[in-house]
Amino acid sequence: MLKTKRICLWSGPRNISTALMYSFAQRDDSTVFDEPLYAHYLANTDAKNYHPGADEVLKSQENDGQKVVDEIILGDYDTPIAFFKNMTHHLVNLDWSFLEETINVILTRPPKDMLPSYAKQVKNPTMQDVGYAKHLEVVKYLDNIGKKPLIVDSKDILQYPQSRLRELCGTLGIPFDEAMLKWPAGPRKEDGVWAKYWYHNVHRSTGFRAYKSKNEPFPEELEDLLEECQEAYDELLEYAGK
Repeated sequence: MLKTKRICLWSGPRNISTALMYSFAQRDDSTVFDEPLYAHYLANTDAKNYHPGADEVLKSQENDGQKVVDEIILGDYDTPIAFFKNMTHHLVNLDWSFLEETINVILTRPPKDMLPSYAKQVKNPTMQDVGYAKHLEVVKYLDNIGKKPLIVDSKDILQYPQSRLRELCGTLGIPFDEAMLKWPAGPRKEDGVWAKYWYHNVHRSTGFRAYKSKNEPFPEELEDLLEECQEAYDELLEYAGK
């Protein structure tokens, strides 16, 4: 049986996680999956009450996260690489031991850039929604079991897509493929049913868009959450530098 390399991307929302999924989807040696644990997360939290299209998500996916882990993340595939785009905060009420069998990449983003974007979709977000604290939990868990994850800042990929993707592939132990830099505009068959609520920008893209700093005033109502997220983000970057 083919030995598949299972790459789990653990991201926060309003990041470039979907763009990275599209990037890996351009590889002939890869199968990609879009947030297979999303319905599990909704079924186990009150996010089901305020996430756009929550009922559609719950109907479209397996709600039992352990089944998702066993049958999808740890399932058998015909390609050398299986790439799973995940949200870190979806790791609720689950046995994390499966992370020992996956290659884990933490994708983060400066919270000052992310929070205003997310708040346009979900009003009054909390730390549970945005995943920075959960990033740290996962990193510390993996560190404790000797599976130190790769920590990637999306800003770096947007500034230097080719060199950073080449480095990422090298660290993952896979060859870099130039095809990862471009994709056709529009949706992909792997998109979750939530794409119509969240993927407008990536559907208009044909590659990684150049990083642009935010010039709009930061929303005052998000200041407290920003402070909390920034602390976790800074600690995460410290881990990345170790």
